[in-house]
Amino acid sequence: MSAHVALRHRTSYHYDRPVSLGPQTIRLHPREIGRRSVLTYELDVGPVGGAVLWKTDGHDNTVAEAVFDGLMSRFDIEVRMTVDLSPYDPLECRSGPIPILRREADRASYRMPVFNGPLPDDFQTHSERGATAMPLDWLCGLNQRIASSLMYRTRFEPGVWSPAETLARRSGSCRDSAWLFIALARRAGFAARFVSGYLVQEKSGGALTCDLHAWAEAFVLERGWLGFDTTSGQIAAQNHIALAVSAVPEEAAPVSGLLDRCQARFDVTMEARALPRPLQVSARA
Repeated sequence: MSAHVALRHRTSYHYDRPVSLGPQTIRLHPREIGRRSVLTYELDVGPVGGAVLWKTDGHDNTVAEAVFDGLMSRFDIEVRMTVDLSPYDPLECRSGPIPILRREADRASYRMPVFNGPLPDDFQTHSERGATAMPLDWLCGLNQRIASSLMYRTRFEPGVWSPAETLARRSGSCRDSAWLFIALARRAGFAARFVSGYLVQEKSGGALTCDLHAWAEAFVLERGWLGFDTTSGQIAAQNHIALAVSAVPEEAAPVSGLLDRCQARFDVTMEARALPRPLQVSARA
């Protein structure tokens, strides 16, 4: 895969009647804490005339708030960016100084229990006592166990299943399995949080795909925050582009906000294209 890749992500919401749209929070800007991978970035929202205010939320995510006047029958968001996907070792690439990261990991919300119910037999064998002695090995083992035990399924309906429902169904989307990982990691004493982002992959023939994806992060002393992809069972690296982190999944949703009661549908297109040669870094538009 070429190191530099151009991404385009467009989402269009269509409403069955003109509606009043409240402020919309857009969490589609890559997190630029630690390793810099974003070379260019542009965000457009429509209809024309809306105001966009950039800010940093309580989890250090860069988010945009779009505000519109009057009634509207559609809402469009388009992101264009160029990213550097040069390979790196996630175990050697920290997202900041360990003392600062440790204070961040001490937030009560990142340690709040999610699930205290009984575990299936095959998960009970993954003893929580090993989490203290060999934390990285324990987390990697949990990640691989979830990936191998659950059947992946695409779910277009909103929301995240509870850990109990995901375990009972033995299946789930990426967000369901990530939330299960977070629940079990916190249960074992780790700080853990939810991540939404993009996953860029190379298919047979060299074509690239880009999809919205979700995974988990857990804090490991001396290594900082590490991403765990519960769909593949791998540690997140250069092909995972984090957009937002949060203590709970709903606070990392790509788009959230209020609107009048209506029937809505949305269309999504995502494109990834390898660039033939490196670009110069430019500021965010």
